[in-house]
Amino acid sequence: MGFFEKIKNGIKKTKENIISRIDMTIKSFTKIDEELFEEIEESLILGDVGVETSQKICELLRKKVKEKGASDPLEVKNLLKETIKDMLGEDSELKNETKPSIILVIGVNGVGKTTTIGKLAYNFTKKGKKVILAAGDTFRAAAIQQLEIWSEKSGSKIIKREENSDPASVIYDSISAAKSRGADIIICDTAGRLHNKKNLMAELQKISKIIDRELPDADKEVLLVLDAATGQNAISQACEFKSVTNVTGIVLTKLDGTAKGGIILAVKNILNIPVKLIGVGEGIDDLQIFDKEKFVDALFD
Repeated sequence: MGFFEKIKNGIKKTKENIISRIDMTIKSFTKIDEELFEEIEESLILGDVGVETSQKICELLRKKVKEKGASDPLEVKNLLKETIKDMLGEDSELKNETKPSIILVIGVNGVGKTTTIGKLAYNFTKKGKKVILAAGDTFRAAAIQQLEIWSEKSGSKIIKREENSDPASVIYDSISAAKSRGADIIICDTAGRLHNKKNLMAELQKISKIIDRELPDADKEVLLVLDAATGQNAISQACEFKSVTNVTGIVLTKLDGTAKGGIILAVKNILNIPVKLIGVGEGIDDLQIFDKEKFVDALFD
């Protein structure tokens, strides 16, 4: 299956939930008026784009309709497509030019964090990169075991310690191993849920200090994994993590199993953090680099 087809299939439920509803709305109008914009806004909200983001999209759509001098409701769909592409801004690729580069993966338990790490490692090893996985979620024995399985599947190496070890020490060991073995990429798992926000902040700050000290010039990404199926709750999670660490990108998982893919627009609009990767299936190669052109084209196709 080609790249475009994977995305198209992965967001099928979102397309049915949002665009099919908007199609029906547009076809029921004979002219462009305020009622049409209100119906489109309602369709976006029902598609889990969120109230604030839906209102902004319709505000921009009104301006675009006026600028183009559009009068036929059938023209609105293409103008909406342009509006959504404009809102998503420029694509932002992962930074991993230095050797080694380091990727810190954060997110609550259950969003697909460890699976994302495994698939990301596979993507890199497939390109000939030498990858080290740091089992930094030491509070869950299952997380370490799961990462070991992904290490084997992806052809990468794993650095681990016993359960309940200091996570920062695992990251330090992984950096040391990467330097001595000439690894290209270090991907670090982190605890999905600590006792409170203060603990989470302290843990992430400690890890960040070690990374900055040991790899001061390395490319560093902090990827927040969000489950698309949680809809607007994902925004709340992102706000919490953004308040305690510098999130450089979002990984949106489980798009293939939900109709709430409109959350991508809310993430960009409310948080102004780029979506860098999307999960469009359960296969090992179903973690895709986010391409706004292909995503929106697949949504409207």
